[in-house]
Amino acid sequence: MAVLTRRNLLKASALAGAYGAGIGIASRFGLAAAAPEPLILTAQTTEMKLTDAGPTKNVLSYASREMPPTIRMKQGEPFAAHLINVMENEPTTIHWHGLRIDNRMDGVPFLTQPYVYTQDSFDYSFTPPDAGTFWYHPHCNTLAQMGHGLTGMIIVESPDDPDFDAEVTLNLRDWRLGGDGQFIAQFRPRDAAKAGTYGTVRTANWQREPQYDAPAGGLVRLRLAITDVTRIYSLKVEGAEATVIAIDGNPVPERFPLDLLLLGPGQRLDLALRMPDTEGAVATIEDIRGTNPTTIARLRAVGRSLKRDTGDLGRLAANPMDKADISTAEQIPLILSATAENGAVDSICGSLGYSFWAINKAPWPGDTPDPTAPLAEMKLGKSYILNVENVTPHTHPIHLHGMSFTVLSSSTRQVPPLVSDTYLIQPDEKVRLALVADNPGDWVFHCHIIEHQKTGMTGYFRVV
Repeated sequence: MAVLTRRNLLKASALAGAYGAGIGIASRFGLAAAAPEPLILTAQTTEMKLTDAGPTKNVLSYASREMPPTIRMKQGEPFAAHLINVMENEPTTIHWHGLRIDNRMDGVPFLTQPYVYTQDSFDYSFTPPDAGTFWYHPHCNTLAQMGHGLTGMIIVESPDDPDFDAEVTLNLRDWRLGGDGQFIAQFRPRDAAKAGTYGTVRTANWQREPQYDAPAGGLVRLRLAITDVTRIYSLKVEGAEATVIAIDGNPVPERFPLDLLLLGPGQRLDLALRMPDTEGAVATIEDIRGTNPTTIARLRAVGRSLKRDTGDLGRLAANPMDKADISTAEQIPLILSATAENGAVDSICGSLGYSFWAINKAPWPGDTPDPTAPLAEMKLGKSYILNVENVTPHTHPIHLHGMSFTVLSSSTRQVPPLVSDTYLIQPDEKVRLALVADNPGDWVFHCHIIEHQKTGMTGYFRVV
């Protein structure tokens, strides 16, 4: 439960100037003009049958007895949502993960907007510039609220999207439940200091190994979002031809067959799945990471074969993004490390009571003359290269709010020039990420293993 503390009030005051600065600067990612009728999202406590033990109590969703809805938007068209908070003693917000929108709509309390307290509301209004697969979640008391269910998918449609015969969306997440189907402690400190605390029940769309029908011999657009707070997936498809067409909302430079693709919390994957021709044949989506491979979901072929060919599928249009000028780009070093400190430190909107992780040797907020200062200040329109080095023995999915970057190189492997907002950096890896600081405001940069974020591995960039 998040509480209002003196430190939070001081932090709000310290960041008020940054919030005001973000509001005062014009941006091409501005608020939506002539926004449509808003989508109502009511953050509430409910119960759901997640295991055979009976209904799980204290589940959080934006709908009663249902998972958070998959929100559909249209690229370049205004969108509006009205958040209503009816959770008891639990302030909240919504962060639109991966969307490059106005800073005021980014949903980070104290940095971009105030808390949305119980029985209060907040209006979000923006125009998504990019098409693709994204997701939404709170950025307030994040581990508990996301861990109890507040994670939903976003699909931004483009009028130029190629034609598929079907579409299936999969919201992938764990739950920390005991044998009675009720919630147990969301994390263990000894695990938070390592890879994170894993859930005990794994689901896709809040179901265990769901199965969906799709046209035999047809092309299915399979959209997956890893909305879990901890788990890293190694994805594989058996029984069907699976081609990667987009990662993290952006088309891949060259399509490639899915073969043990590693993705972490916060990341998304779009596949073109060519269904088997025989009615009743099943394609299985699996996570083979670890010692016990797990079936995530199945697709069953139905009807007479459509005999589609993946090679005939049109290309996805690239999202509009300025290309960084590498020759003039300023270098920003970012070292991801553990810290020996083990004291209670407030993070952005609350704390887990521990400090295990750091960026540039300082856990958030840092033990510095200005503990809430940005990691770096960027000039609007200028190019930058983030030189990110992971000196820990653990993998970290690093996420940047409000802007996208292009992967330039890795010290450990060949990497394609992917455009993304989340990069899964391996132990002892150094990676170069290029971007144009094209969106003014204060933008959070953090590990999306939420225990790592909440125990120090977070900060923000200021674009002015």
